[in-house]
Amino acid sequence: MFVTENLTKIMENINHAITRANQINMIKLDDVKLVAVTKNHSVLTIEKAIAAGVVAIGENRIQEALDKSLTLTGKVEWQLIGHLQTNKVRQAVSLFDMIQSVDSERLAIEINRVAKKINKRQDILMQINVANEDTKFGISAKEVMPLARVISNLENVRLCGLMTVAPFYENTELTRPIFREMYQLFMGLKEANLPNTSIEWLSMGMTNDYSVAIEEGSNLVRIGTGIFGQREY
Repeated sequence: MFVTENLTKIMENINHAITRANQINMIKLDDVKLVAVTKNHSVLTIEKAIAAGVVAIGENRIQEALDKSLTLTGKVEWQLIGHLQTNKVRQAVSLFDMIQSVDSERLAIEINRVAKKINKRQDILMQINVANEDTKFGISAKEVMPLARVISNLENVRLCGLMTVAPFYENTELTRPIFREMYQLFMGLKEANLPNTSIEWLSMGMTNDYSVAIEEGSNLVRIGTGIFGQREY
C-alpha cells in the first residue's frame, strides 16, 4: 500500500533532517511528531495510515473531523489545524486534543469558557503569520508575547507552543528565514517561562517544506499529500 511506503520514506527524511538540524544549526531535536493531514481522505485510508504507525491526525474542518470520528476505529490523537471561528468552539473543544490555530484573545477566552464547562484543559498552539501574508490567518510576531500572557491567565487552556503556515515556494530554501524567525519566537516564548504554559511544540513544515522546517527547529510537521497523495474529492 502506497500509504505505508510513503510513511516509511517520510520518516526517513524526518530522521535525516533531525540529524542535519543537530549538526548544522546546533538545534537539539530528539524527535519530531508527525501529524497526518487527512482533509478529504476516507476513513479507510486513514485507518491504513494508523495501522502503519500514524498516531496523530490533523483536520482543517470540524464537521469533517466529527463525521470521521463516528466511524474511525483506530485510536488516534485529533488536532485541529484549520481556522477556528468562535461559534464552532464548542464542537472543537469536545473533539480535539490540540487546537493549533488560536489567533486572537477573543478565541482563546471562548475556548477557555467552553473547556471549563466540560471540565477540560484544552491544549492549544498560537498561529503566527510570520510572513505577514494577507491571505493567511495568524497573529504577527510582535503580538506573540502579549497574547501569550493573556492565555497564561486562563485556567482551562494550556499554551503548548506556536504554529505557522509558511508561504509556498518551489524553492523551499526561501522558507528558511521564515522558519528561523519562528524558532527564535518559540525559544523566546519558552524562555519567558510563563505560568500555566507548557511550551514544547513548534508546528511548522508541510509536504513541500518539512525537511527545511525541521532543520530550522520544527518538532511537529503537518503532512497530507506526502502520505496520502492528492486529496479525494
